[in-house]
Amino acid sequence: MGQLLIGLRRNRKALVGLAIVLLIVLVAVAAPLLTEYNPAGRTGRPHQPPSAEHILGTTRLGQDVWARLIYGAQTSLAVGFAAGLLITVVGTTLGIIAGYRGGKTDEVISFLTNMVLVVPNLPLLLVIASFVGQAGPMVIALILGLTSWAWGARVTRAETLSVKQRDFVKAAEMMGEPQWRIMAFEIFPNVFSIVGINFIGSVIFAVITEATLEFLGLGDPNVISWGTMLYNAQKASALSVGAWWDILAPCLALALLGIGLSLLNFAVDEIANPRLRTGGRLARWSSLIRSGEGRL
Repeated sequence: MGQLLIGLRRNRKALVGLAIVLLIVLVAVAAPLLTEYNPAGRTGRPHQPPSAEHILGTTRLGQDVWARLIYGAQTSLAVGFAAGLLITVVGTTLGIIAGYRGGKTDEVISFLTNMVLVVPNLPLLLVIASFVGQAGPMVIALILGLTSWAWGARVTRAETLSVKQRDFVKAAEMMGEPQWRIMAFEIFPNVFSIVGINFIGSVIFAVITEATLEFLGLGDPNVISWGTMLYNAQKASALSVGAWWDILAPCLALALLGIGLSLLNFAVDEIANPRLRTGGRLARWSSLIRSGEGRL
């Protein structure tokens, strides 16, 4: 785990990605200080273009887009991180237990994992969200967490099968340590990079899926989030009437958050996967060789 943190501090992708994500989080937290407008109240004329008074314009109802964007970030980030944490906790726990315990326990967990993987995720989410009705943000996070853990469990199980054969695990077993302690203090730290990749990927998935469900009208329209902003802009035919700012703002916010999290994900993958690090060194060596040949 310590080597992973050291590698992240030296990785440019990780630093850029972390800077982007932290910027979005800080803007969301400081939303009351960054705007004087009520995100749910009428503050100007309908579909007023960007100006000094409304830097991102207004919606069809005269609401300030900038205020809705930064307050909506609170909801979208809360859903993304809550669902990502739930997905990671469930997948990591089941994956480590299945990989270490083996036997009937592994068979039961693997059966459940395969059953969840077989069912297409997005159609399942659409059916559940339709059944629930106008689902609130935390309901969406709970639905995502309980239906999207299978991939993480499968990958964590595979890594656990490799780690449990190492000498320090065998030594802990010979000393009579309980299984829960071996799984928590011997195996978990050695699969932490996989857990990190799973968490970051799950947050990206949760934010995009929440926006998709709300864009389709399956979320609570009274909640301010990037997904409901897209839903309201679509209902108002924002592009048709030339109010491009109404739909562009949440799209850019989603894209920027996705870029930041993806860079973090790539960085963790590079640090955890020696082949990727070797590939980077080989690329640098080949470029040096080509430049040397050019000088010759």
